Amino acid sequence: MEKATAFIDGTLNGLIWSVVPWALIIAGIYFGLRTIFVQVRLLPDMFKAITETPKGKDREGRDLDEEYGGISAFKAFTISAASRVGTGNVAGVALAISVGGPGAVFWMWMLAIIGGATSFVESTLAQLWKTKDEKGNYHGGPAYYMTRGLGWAPLATVFSVFLAVTYGFVYNAIQTNSIVEAVGGSLGSDSTALKAVVAFVLAALTALVIFGGVTRIASWTQIIVPFMAGAYILIGVWVLIVNVSEIPGMISLIVGHALGIKQVAGAAIGAAFTQGMRRGLFSNEAGMGSAPNAAATATVSHPVKQGLVQTLGVYFDTLVVCTITAFLVLLGPAVNYGTDDVQGAALTQSALADSVGAWGAHALTFILFFLAFSSVLGNYYLAQANLEYLTDSKAVMTVFRVVVIGFVIFGAFGTVPLVWALGDTMAGLLALMNIVAIIPLGGVVIKLLKNFNEQRRQGIDPVFHRDMLPELRNVEFWDGSDPVTRRSLEDRVTVRETNAPGENA
Repeated sequence: MEKATAFIDGTLNGLIWSVVPWALIIAGIYFGLRTIFVQVRLLPDMFKAITETPKGKDREGRDLDEEYGGISAFKAFTISAASRVGTGNVAGVALAISVGGPGAVFWMWMLAIIGGATSFVESTLAQLWKTKDEKGNYHGGPAYYMTRGLGWAPLATVFSVFLAVTYGFVYNAIQTNSIVEAVGGSLGSDSTALKAVVAFVLAALTALVIFGGVTRIASWTQIIVPFMAGAYILIGVWVLIVNVSEIPGMISLIVGHALGIKQVAGAAIGAAFTQGMRRGLFSNEAGMGSAPNAAATATVSHPVKQGLVQTLGVYFDTLVVCTITAFLVLLGPAVNYGTDDVQGAALTQSALADSVGAWGAHALTFILFFLAFSSVLGNYYLAQANLEYLTDSKAVMTVFRVVVIGFVIFGAFGTVPLVWALGDTMAGLLALMNIVAIIPLGGVVIKLLKNFNEQRRQGIDPVFHRDMLPELRNVEFWDGSDPVTRRSLEDRVTVRETNAPGENA
């Protein structure tokens, strides 16, 4: 496995990741400027959008009392959060610090803030060009806006294959790998028998859920993610309160090392930048084209609303959860940065145990198990959504689910550097393909954002119908048939006239 790791991480990732960070930064700055930094300016609207339920009005303008089809904005948020909030926040941050030093955390922060605009764009596009299955559930994602927005069907096919493999196989192996590492650290064992037990339990639980469909996945993640993430945050905040006097020094260390003001033995500035970008992308997925698959499932009255929700997800993931992990690690025992002793979940465990006692390591194992399990479910859904773009064969889907479970088992026996290196390879390739697609579609999002802002200025809850922007082609489900998009005819005419074609977007 050492030779495979050396080739993948040294040669292949060295090439891919010499391009990816700059592509992410350029795209984020470009979209930030074009949207007048929507990721900061509309922060209050993000919290409002996430609490909305898919309710609307009937044809006569009367309020509907029940939800109508699809899933709520919050459930869509939890599906994407399930793939975001997991091992990337606990093991990934520790890995970044272990290899790249404290400065890696700074670049994770920067990627989240800059990438918030990119996440907004890709998720808004996914909502615009979403479709429905035979059960009445919405779905969509990069493959759909590549095909319907750009006419790039070949790229959409390649992207779907890569995302299905990445999330169904590679990323789920990473989740299992981190669980095994955490359980082994908690019990003081790394025996094959222990790995086999963990693999079997996780595989059995995964099989029970993924054969139940997207509704069951949403139901599970809606319960698991907030509870476990909340427990981890509470423990972390408590530790930080107890050690509040250390926080300024840690921030100084992070920023100083990232900018070369302070040097940390064994970890160069370049390593901090690269690791911060890699782990940041793995954790918050801004620009990678994964979250849009979940964003498209939501029933909302305007595409921009789900773009705002997913941007908030990036902030929650990186600026809150990842930051807590980083501070916990930096409070813990000294780390030999940049050595061959690559650590993930075990490093976070030892740091937490150092702060609160031995029970902290066991508590983290319990929390990480469920966070990683929810990530497996979220990853599977994203993979399934892209497989459904390629084929509607039930036999293919069944085989795919079986292989997913096989990779969940495989992850228990792989080495930490190898599985993370594979994840970096796939993440980088997905990001490059997605950015190539969303940059030329940026103007569409600007028009939608203008439409959204104009309605807000009129004191109207924003609703979008495709006849408001008739120049947009291949838009399928924004015709006013969904009750959540219904409003009085007078309001719709006013907004349509305000956003007449030919106006400067």
